[in-house]
Amino acid sequence: MFMCMCGGEESSRLDLAPNQSSGDPPQPEPLAPTDPVTDCRTKVEFALKLGYSEDLVLLVLRKLGPDALINDVLGELVKLGTKTEMEQPGGLIVSQSPSSSLSSSLACSSSSDSPLDSCRLLCPSKLLEDKENLRPVVVDGSNVAMSHGNKEVFSCQGIQLAVDWFLERGHQDITVFVPAWRKEQSRPDALITDQEILRRLEKEKILVFTPSRRVQGRRVVCYDDRFIVKLAYESDGIIVSNDNYRDLANEKPEWKKFIDERLLMYSFVNDK
Repeated sequence: MFMCMCGGEESSRLDLAPNQSSGDPPQPEPLAPTDPVTDCRTKVEFALKLGYSEDLVLLVLRKLGPDALINDVLGELVKLGTKTEMEQPGGLIVSQSPSSSLSSSLACSSSSDSPLDSCRLLCPSKLLEDKENLRPVVVDGSNVAMSHGNKEVFSCQGIQLAVDWFLERGHQDITVFVPAWRKEQSRPDALITDQEILRRLEKEKILVFTPSRRVQGRRVVCYDDRFIVKLAYESDGIIVSNDNYRDLANEKPEWKKFIDERLLMYSFVNDK
């Protein structure tokens, strides 16, 4: 709890009402009634800022009641959030946030005029505003694919999982960089699986192939890490990779600071 206290002595004056004598105890002023809709929305917005989904917050308020104390609401969110994470199937994990798949549990509304339902009608605009402020995401496709393939196979399914993870959380500006030579047929020394995913993401304007060509039988490729860092830096976005880009960080001071602050690492669980 944060408390603010003013130090020092301060003189005070008590103004008495016309019919109140100095011997009578001062009567406390009646507190202004709190708007239940505003109070409910404040709790929802506070929980949203902590990373909980709107559906999960409303589920808790429906269980505890719109008048529940914020500490009780947060306590219940922690319980439900942990349970939801344990029940989720495996996938890309870059942060712990409850799933928003509980909307069906909210269908049992008792009254459309309740503060909770009125609050829910006000929330989508807030969520839309938050989604519009999400940073662009730049994915190191090679790093993600090889990580999902246990560093033995270029697994395009890993890229799809990463893209889906961000799409489900409202991100719209997602760019994946992959070297163009990954379009070539899989070979024993360069195994690749689910290659059609690359073409599909390219058509959806999510995936970009960095240039490569063959010169006298030798493959010449561009340094895709430079594409990744440059785009993320110029778009004020984030980089999804387990690479530390040490060489590029040493190249430019502004890139070093950016990489230190905007590099988002990840892991796959349950073979996904």
